[in-house]
Amino acid sequence: MGSSDFAVPALDALQREGHRISLVITQPDRVRARGGKVLPTPVGLFAAANGLPLMKPESLKSDEVFQRALAEAAPDLIVVASYGKLLPVPLLKSPTFGCVNIHASLLPEYRGAAPIQRAILDGKRETGVTLIFMSAALDAGDMIAAVRTDVLDMNAGELMETLARLGAKLLTDKLPAIADGTAPRVPQDEGLATYAEKIEKADGHIDLTGTAEEAVRRVRAMTPAPGAYMLKGGERIVVTAARAISPDEYLAREAVGEVPSGTYEAAAPGTAMVVSKKGIDIRTGGGVLIVEALKMPGKKAMPVCEYLKGNSFDASEPLE
Repeated sequence: MGSSDFAVPALDALQREGHRISLVITQPDRVRARGGKVLPTPVGLFAAANGLPLMKPESLKSDEVFQRALAEAAPDLIVVASYGKLLPVPLLKSPTFGCVNIHASLLPEYRGAAPIQRAILDGKRETGVTLIFMSAALDAGDMIAAVRTDVLDMNAGELMETLARLGAKLLTDKLPAIADGTAPRVPQDEGLATYAEKIEKADGHIDLTGTAEEAVRRVRAMTPAPGAYMLKGGERIVVTAARAISPDEYLAREAVGEVPSGTYEAAAPGTAMVVSKKGIDIRTGGGVLIVEALKMPGKKAMPVCEYLKGNSFDASEPLE
């Protein structure tokens, strides 16, 4: 049971290792592309391409066709990864070995819908994946095992790919122990539990009165979707790559003539101080956000150096 790109490596690993996949369950086809195109989920696409039995129930409780198909599949184990629906208790109890979930955080931290983005936003230096036995409560089941990894400077898409691969390997490594009943069951410490709320489009708005480091974390957390953005004349400028430098570093650049002297101290947050092939230097409430790649209204995403070859960037209008 899975829907997003995060779930595909686990399904692929199960198939490659020769496990019999009696049924794949994913979210129904939805509008998932610009222009209103209705598309299958990534898991649905993978299952169809590999000839796996596939269902897309709207409801896990009331869809009788799904209920019959699940009974006929008679699963020994249900593997869940980024499915997007809560499983009813009867379903949780139906497989011989129960249901396990691959969750993209080091539980009990970041239960919920957006653990990867929230970890980046919070400046976490380390995250991971946790394999758990599922319970009725959201992401609260007993832990089987976890794998850690450094966040580094990855954006959400890159970190998702890393965690998806780690999660797939963790699952296949632990399947024998799950099957013979020797897999650990470590209760989560409820006192340490945190919740990763769903990301909305509005969460992409970069607060230029905050620090440049915070702005860069938001760019990384919102890339590739829903996108981090600034407003310029009421229009959204989506930032797809950026870095931060401290006030002291920028002042040092002024001192050696790399940028005009006095620029940083004179500029208010939201001011584009310098526009060059190296990027757009934007004063924030603390430090400088250097935008290296962006998507201007009506344009494709591209590095600033490419954008400036045929376009201008009006630095006189404040950003917010």
